[in-house]
Amino acid sequence: MLTNILQYLESTAPRLPDKLAFSTGTEGLTFRELHTHARTVGANLLRMGYHGEPVAVLMDKHPHTIATFFGALYAGGFYAALDGDMPPARMGLILDTLKPRLLIHDKKNAKTAGKLADEGIFGGDILCWDDLCYTEGRELTATDEAALTAVRDRQIDTDPIYVVFTSGSTGVPKGVIACHRSVIDYTESLCEAIGFDENTVFANQTPLYFDAPLKEIMPTIKFGATAYLVPKMLFMFPVKLCEYLNEHRINTVCWVVSALTMISSLGALEKHTPKYLTTVCFGSEVFPRKQYDLWRAALPEARFFNLYGPTEATGMSCYWPARDLAPDETIPVGRPFRNTDLF
Repeated sequence: MLTNILQYLESTAPRLPDKLAFSTGTEGLTFRELHTHARTVGANLLRMGYHGEPVAVLMDKHPHTIATFFGALYAGGFYAALDGDMPPARMGLILDTLKPRLLIHDKKNAKTAGKLADEGIFGGDILCWDDLCYTEGRELTATDEAALTAVRDRQIDTDPIYVVFTSGSTGVPKGVIACHRSVIDYTESLCEAIGFDENTVFANQTPLYFDAPLKEIMPTIKFGATAYLVPKMLFMFPVKLCEYLNEHRINTVCWVVSALTMISSLGALEKHTPKYLTTVCFGSEVFPRKQYDLWRAALPEARFFNLYGPTEATGMSCYWPARDLAPDETIPVGRPFRNTDLF
């Protein structure tokens, strides 16, 4: 029985060690590398005395960031991802709520991390990801297998995995916690409803500091699929974005509606059709019927799904397999996932 999301990784890594797990298109990690890096992060956190506690992660959208998330879990803790473009005041509110002793950053966010310390916003330890993982000779540091095993033996399925901060209706960041059990249930239900498998190739759109990337991260780990972490810049250039999708033979997207409508409303969908797409999941906003119809016409063989659900319910709660609609018919939210009720 699954009780820990690390079981997904530990099952897939030995089965598909050399398969690409996550990539930006230029830099990536195989499942073996992801597993090794995550355990390295976890072991070093334990060696430094960080166990069973929140870890703040200030890193760009990159495979190393995902390895850091899983590393926090290997140390028996949980993570909260920060956005380097957040106003310092908002970041301060999040850190004050979370009260982590450690913040991990990448080289790109080193200046921001230093500013948080200089301005008194964060008073804990600050570590660069490279220094945490590598020796001076750029070799991964050794892991303490006994320490990792001891932590794992004490973990239970209600232990937290992450805290996602939303602004809510007040504009003040509100932390929402998810645990192993809730993410496992969500992953199993989502995969059952949509039908992901080992051959799925995702293109991730949403930032990693949201809960939305679970739709790509967890099925990738579960099945041994592949997920491309699309650079944020491409979502301002629909033609280049479609070229990226075709270059990497992306067959599945789970995007917010505004990302899809940017492509269709600016005419890129017809001239640069994402020809490998077979599954299009959309959510977070109402899909305008005109744009929805354009996508359906451009990809007549693709499957479309409307996904809906609040962050507090761990991602999505219900789904609607698309069909032809009457001209005045709205797109419904559909039916609930297994073991889920809607009010």
